[in-house]
Amino acid sequence: MNALRKGVQLLGLPVLLIALWWVATVNSDNFFWPPLSEIAGTFRETWFTGRFTADVLPSVGRLLAGYGLALVLGVGLGVAIGSLPVLRAVLEPVLEFFRAIPPPVLVPVLMLFAGIGTTMKILVIVSGCVWPILLNTVEGVRAVDEVLRDTARCYRLGRRARLLRLVLPGASPQICAGARQGLSVGIILMVISEMFAAGNGLGFTVVQFQRTFAVPQMWTGIILLGLIGVLLSLIFRVAEARLLSWRNE
Repeated sequence: MNALRKGVQLLGLPVLLIALWWVATVNSDNFFWPPLSEIAGTFRETWFTGRFTADVLPSVGRLLAGYGLALVLGVGLGVAIGSLPVLRAVLEPVLEFFRAIPPPVLVPVLMLFAGIGTTMKILVIVSGCVWPILLNTVEGVRAVDEVLRDTARCYRLGRRARLLRLVLPGASPQICAGARQGLSVGIILMVISEMFAAGNGLGFTVVQFQRTFAVPQMWTGIILLGLIGVLLSLIFRVAEARLLSWRNE
């Protein structure tokens, strides 16, 4: 019974929205708002006859590479800045300056230094993902209980032990919160980076469909992006639950 209730809670709203979309467009003759049945009918032909390996996999690969690099940089720098008040005081104005710059604005600059290939697209994703991870890590490290820090020093725990057994576990809920925000930002920037001087990728292909008035195919690309976002979010939730399982013990 609980499983059925959870299933209804999880799938109820999506199924309702799909049903409403289907009914609202069933007799549509609007070129830009085709029936959902037509969109669904072109989905497999559009994405699973060559574009999956040519466009979808490269996009997901760039997203994971940029997100992984942002995760390493954000957590590493965040732990250092959060642990050292002097370093935080020195870097805070610079961090606030760069955080305020919208990542899409950096695309032309990154193109000058990194070209128009995969490296540029990964750097665009990193430039947006790193900030929520970094800032949440800093706040998480700063919020670690001082009593626990003093206790660790009294027991003469080394820096490595304090980092692995106190700081990272204590800051992990906020790190995970920043990582979740960063993943959402990364998906957006994956699409934006592929709209500039690209030859493949989901963002590039959706724009090409729009420019050639292949409207049903364009809608399939938008739906596919949403499905990828949902899948990555579910994977993240599983990883987060395992990482923070100690909170329920």
